[in-house]
Amino acid sequence: MKIGIIGTGAIGGTIAKKMVTAGHDVKVTNTEDADKLKARAMELGTKPSRIEDVVKDVDLVILSVPTVAILSLPKDLFSNVSDEVIIVDTSNYYPFRDGEIDELKDGKVESVWVSEQIGRPVIKAFNNLLAETLNNGGKEEGANNRIAMAIAGDNVEHKKIIASLAGQAGYDTVDTGALSESWRHQPGTPAYCTELDAKDLKVALLDADKEKAAEIRDFVISQFMGADGAPTSHQGVVDFNRSQFPKNPRTAV
Repeated sequence: MKIGIIGTGAIGGTIAKKMVTAGHDVKVTNTEDADKLKARAMELGTKPSRIEDVVKDVDLVILSVPTVAILSLPKDLFSNVSDEVIIVDTSNYYPFRDGEIDELKDGKVESVWVSEQIGRPVIKAFNNLLAETLNNGGKEEGANNRIAMAIAGDNVEHKKIIASLAGQAGYDTVDTGALSESWRHQPGTPAYCTELDAKDLKVALLDADKEKAAEIRDFVISQFMGADGAPTSHQGVVDFNRSQFPKNPRTAV
């Protein structure tokens, strides 16, 4: 596939490397100057691109930027992009970083909001795994305890394609349903960054509590930010996330 990725941070960069390894043609863009973008693209094994061009002549566009950065995208970015092109949103809303976005604060589903901002349907994917999980947590198909990724969206065929790409990267997938149901794997839910296999992820998605998610999200991030600057291990992050949900299948593991 031909893939354009907007954002080359921890998540976008990791997805780029995974897709290159799987044999796909990947081009990337970010907000850095041309020389830094070129260097980052070379590091990832991809091609550097201007944002106007990263969405051209591709089968898939992955938006991997902070939620607030969606507002800075060119308003006509997708105006000449075919409806057949799949657009994936990987973002997660964090008020401490993104500021207060009233509609999200009032409970609008994050990727529904993203879709409205860019004027195009999106698939929500790659958001419920930590960057370290994406980078090093993949396993061969059929392996025990293979970590699963949640996928939500209104186009079933597009979701199947993204599930195939996730499989190439080393992950099982669980279809969450319509985009409106993607809140079930937003921050503050049992499915978010808790490294579950497909069976357990299905349980976690059903156990999500929309009314409590924002409070849990903010509590968790406050604990990480208030840890006296001490680094937290990857497993420590996963375990702490799991500990917020007594019914999470992996809490007692």
